[in-house]
Amino acid sequence: MPAPLLIADVPWLLYRSFFALPASIADAGGRPVNALLGTVNALLALVESERPRCVVACMGAEQAEYRVQLYPPYHAHREQMPAELARQWTLAPQMLESLGWVWSASETLEADDVMFSYAREEEAANGRALLFTGDRDLYGAVSERVHLASLGKGAAVTQMGPQEVLERYGVPPALVPDFIALRGDPSDGLPGAPGVGAKTAAALLGGYGSLEALLEAAQDAFAVRTGEGPLRPRTAAALRESAEQLRAFKEIATLQRIDVQLPADRGTDYASGADTARELGMRRLGERLEQLAKA
Repeated sequence: MPAPLLIADVPWLLYRSFFALPASIADAGGRPVNALLGTVNALLALVESERPRCVVACMGAEQAEYRVQLYPPYHAHREQMPAELARQWTLAPQMLESLGWVWSASETLEADDVMFSYAREEEAANGRALLFTGDRDLYGAVSERVHLASLGKGAAVTQMGPQEVLERYGVPPALVPDFIALRGDPSDGLPGAPGVGAKTAAALLGGYGSLEALLEAAQDAFAVRTGEGPLRPRTAAALRESAEQLRAFKEIATLQRIDVQLPADRGTDYASGADTARELGMRRLGERLEQLAKA
């Protein structure tokens, strides 16, 4: 089995680490480096466990403009990035590239679109990809050759393939955008269909096969009234009233492909990473990387 391409969601890792680790993790000048440290440590755990052929660190726009045009409240609920995190955000390329990892960013699309593009390219080349993210949209990228990776206690790595997505959401990966449109996604500010939760969304998609087929069924007043299928009159009315918005939600949740070049196999450069970690005020990380370089 080929070594996987590890594709990392850098914005998610930075935010996750910034709020999970204390701000007292700082450089010699007292400036927090907790987000950088947590991001590197999480990726090192995956590198040690999965032995990827290369690591691609992905970044993108805060929100793609076309998604905001489709639904103006998209991401509008998110608070402004704290200054302590913004500084570390700008240092992330320097730190991650020093480890020999590929940095890839888009100015117009989001990090999950960049990740999706690499995953599909690796899949087309008969390789394997591991997506390291907490973004629900990327459940739709999962396939037999593309899995999601997560870290548990003690840095234990678990992977999610098509069967695990089906068990989690009740729908296969191909229907994840339809599912998100119906159920909504609070992290993106998408409310979903009124009165439709996760179980109902999965049942409706299981009964009708897609969001579009479901919306067409909701227009058939006779079928709804006579109880053909799992669609009930109140739900059908809500779907009819919000049909165009639900189509927009699906388009928002559908990942976009951009042109990317698959990287050649490349190991982690622990020695270079150690130098940069020290330069950025992460002394203990520098020591750890130096020991890994000697191993």
